[in-house]
Amino acid sequence: LFWIIQYLFSLFPLRGEIKMINDCCKNGQKHGTDHEDCASLPLISESTTCRIVQEQCCVTVLEDKMCTNGINTAKDQGACDSLFTNTCDTKTTKMCCDCCTLGKTAHELGLPCDHNLSVGHQCNLVSRACCVEGATAVDQISTCLWCLLGKCAHRCVGNDTCACFKGYKLKPDGKSCEDINECLVGASNCRGGERCINTEGSFRCQREVSCGTGYELTDSNNCKDIDECETGIHNCGPQFQCQNTQGSFRCLPKVQCGSGFIQDALGNCIDINECVSQTGPCNRGQICVNTVGSYTCQRNSVNCGRGYHLNEEGTRCVDIDECKTTENVCGGHACLNMLGSYRCECEAGYMFNSITRLCEDVNECRHYPGRLCAHKCENTLGSYKCSCTTGFALAADGRNCDDLNECESTPCSQECANVYGSYQCYCRRGYQLSDIDGTTCEDIDECALPTGGHICSYRCHNTPGSFHCSCPVNGYTLAVNGRSCQDIDECVTGSHTCTENQSCFNVQGGFRCLSFECPNNYRRVGETAARLERSEVVRCIKSCQPNNIACVLDPTHSVSHTFISLPTFRELPRPEEIVFLRTTVPAYGSYNFGSYDVKFDILEGNVDNAFDIIKRVENGLYVGIVRQVKPLIGPAMTVLKLSMRNLTTQGDSGLNIVNVHVFVSEFWF
Repeated sequence: LFWIIQYLFSLFPLRGEIKMINDCCKNGQKHGTDHEDCASLPLISESTTCRIVQEQCCVTVLEDKMCTNGINTAKDQGACDSLFTNTCDTKTTKMCCDCCTLGKTAHELGLPCDHNLSVGHQCNLVSRACCVEGATAVDQISTCLWCLLGKCAHRCVGNDTCACFKGYKLKPDGKSCEDINECLVGASNCRGGERCINTEGSFRCQREVSCGTGYELTDSNNCKDIDECETGIHNCGPQFQCQNTQGSFRCLPKVQCGSGFIQDALGNCIDINECVSQTGPCNRGQICVNTVGSYTCQRNSVNCGRGYHLNEEGTRCVDIDECKTTENVCGGHACLNMLGSYRCECEAGYMFNSITRLCEDVNECRHYPGRLCAHKCENTLGSYKCSCTTGFALAADGRNCDDLNECESTPCSQECANVYGSYQCYCRRGYQLSDIDGTTCEDIDECALPTGGHICSYRCHNTPGSFHCSCPVNGYTLAVNGRSCQDIDECVTGSHTCTENQSCFNVQGGFRCLSFECPNNYRRVGETAARLERSEVVRCIKSCQPNNIACVLDPTHSVSHTFISLPTFRELPRPEEIVFLRTTVPAYGSYNFGSYDVKFDILEGNVDNAFDIIKRVENGLYVGIVRQVKPLIGPAMTVLKLSMRNLTTQGDSGLNIVNVHVFVSEFWF
């Protein structure tokens, strides 16, 4: 296992990879130490190498522990009979115990500790450790192994000392290794004309001048001829044989051609036309006739060339008038006879081909690109025609293109705007263009838009191309802006049903008919109006009858009623101040001048603890402020019974009761 792990370290010489392997090994060691089991190792990396090192380091911890137990058994008991059970857990323990016993026996008999028995590498280490004095060698072996796994970057050389592989040097920390630049320190063996290039853990020599075509660079940095014939990189055909030369090769024909033939580049034998290649091969009055591989000489006779034929007497050659033959040589075009030939006078759009001797169509679109037609050009026999792209129509001159007004055919469901080469559909307000066809206008449901809930105060009703808002049936009317709902003050319009003995108080979305009677021994201050405003107060003050001691001793000086109408708050981000109880008690008064403090309390009617009361100083006087601290869902009604108690140096000097009639609307507006 020691050499396996050392080999794994040699595969990862870089510092970052060594650190990764170290971390994998340390994790395996810790898991083996803590759990004494390597069957359920945690997955700390996707690397297969990391998994191997993690598992082997864990197993090493367990085997080291079992081996130590076996050595201790051999040293303490001198026998290994107690470990006779041959299981996976005791196999290593018994092996180390037996091998340690073998080493102790060798030490007792005076035999050398370094025996050559084939008992395995690990058994040899344990036997040698127990043979010498004490267990020093075992400790050194264990220390070296753990030094390799947990400390040294490359390898361990014993005595807890680290060393580096060839091409590296030990850093000052005694553990890490860094590359030696052989080119910089002059440790390379590069020759003249070669340049030293440093590599990780080594170096290489590179020629400054390449070998050139047909040569390759050897491992000894020399130029060697490439045998193209042996390597098979030549291009000789099957009729040739490859012959290597310095820096190149030659193709030699396998078959040699006979007399009257010449070999071509492909190795084929081609007949030599002696009548052409030789000057005067035949005598005067004879003509030369080439044959395969040779030639013959025949007596001279009249031989007319192309475009001529023998006259009827057979004595001379006369011109052939090709234009008068039965064949239509010019394909419908005008024919002009010439001596030994003819010529076609091609019509417009055609051009005479002197090789095929035919009139061929001229592709005007290819010869004059972009100059004949404004948009698209299509070639035809002897001519061409122009066409236009979508959105345009061919002009009267047959070449240019005029914009086509597509809106004349009403392609859009509402509004159409012609643009150059196309058109654009538009929709009226309250409609949007369909994403499917781009021409149909669809109604916009303003009420369903993300902001639809805020368009109308109460309810939104979609209509084709628009929308309208509505308010609750009773108590509200639509505002001028057509969106908000305004409360109808029934007390002002006279649409309430209150009697003469009742006072009308307008609330949001309705009204209340209120009547108040003062308690016994109290009288009303002023007259109660037929219509109560929010700021108005109905007040009853104490008025005792003569000799009514109980009335005189009653601390309550006054009982007041005030009124407030509140909406149903959707949200209440902070307390809402709704009622202000102002006093005449100075906040900074002296004890010698009567009252010096006021205490405010809510006695009754605080539904769900939705209200509280605080004390504040304004303009030097105490003010009680009633706040709404929680939302109330309407419709709801409650009466907050508030107390204002004046405090003096002698104690309470009086009590005032304020009844706040709170009406909560069903709606938030």
